Amino acid sequence: MKESSWAAAMQAFEIEADSLRQTARVQSREAFACAVGLLAHAPRIAASGCGHSGIACRHLAHLMCCVERPARFLSPAEAVHGGMGFLQSGDVMVLVSRGGKTDELLPIADICRSKGVKVIGVTENAASPLAEKSDVVLALSVTRECDRYNCQGTASFAATCAVFDALQTAVIEETGFQNQAFAVIHPGGAVGKRLREARQGAEHPRPS
Repeated sequence: MKESSWAAAMQAFEIEADSLRQTARVQSREAFACAVGLLAHAPRIAASGCGHSGIACRHLAHLMCCVERPARFLSPAEAVHGGMGFLQSGDVMVLVSRGGKTDELLPIADICRSKGVKVIGVTENAASPLAEKSDVVLALSVTRECDRYNCQGTASFAATCAVFDALQTAVIEETGFQNQAFAVIHPGGAVGKRLREARQGAEHPRPS
C-alpha cells in the first residue's frame, strides 16, 4: 500500500471523529427532547432518505424495533407511491438530508403535514426546505467527508448514525425499556445467548 493511502485512511478516522464532536456540540437539548418524546410515544415510526442517508434510516428503524418502537424504512419512491399509507395521525416520520434540499423528500413532508404525522428532520441546513417543513430539526455538523474529493457520504453518514444511536439511548431511558424485553425479541447470535443465560440465571439462581 502506498504511504499516501495509509495516511488518507488514518485521516478518515480523524475527520469522522471531529464530525461526531461537532454534531454533539450543535445539538439543541429542547429539540432533542422533543424528538425523543415523539419517538417514545408514536404508535408507528418511519424513516426515509436517499443514498447514505437512506442506509442510516434503515439503521434507525432497526434501533427503534430493538426497543419495541414499531418502525420501518420507507424508500422515497415507495413513500410517494402509496407507502405513506403506513402512517396515520400521531405517527412520526424521520427525514434525513444533509443539505436539506433533497427533492425526493419534500413531497413526503407535505404528505405528513396533511395527515397529521409529525416530521423529525435531520439536516445540517437549518434554513433548508426540509427544516422549514419539519416539526423538529436535529442538527448535523460535518467538517468534511473523508475522501479527497469531499464527495462520498462518509463522515455525514457516521454523524447521522451517531444522532440515531443517541436517540435510541435516550428513548431507552425515557421509556424504562428493560433488557428482559430485548431478550425475548433477540434470541439469535452471541448477544441472544448472553441474554438467555442471564435470564436463566435470574430465574434459577444457584443455591448459596
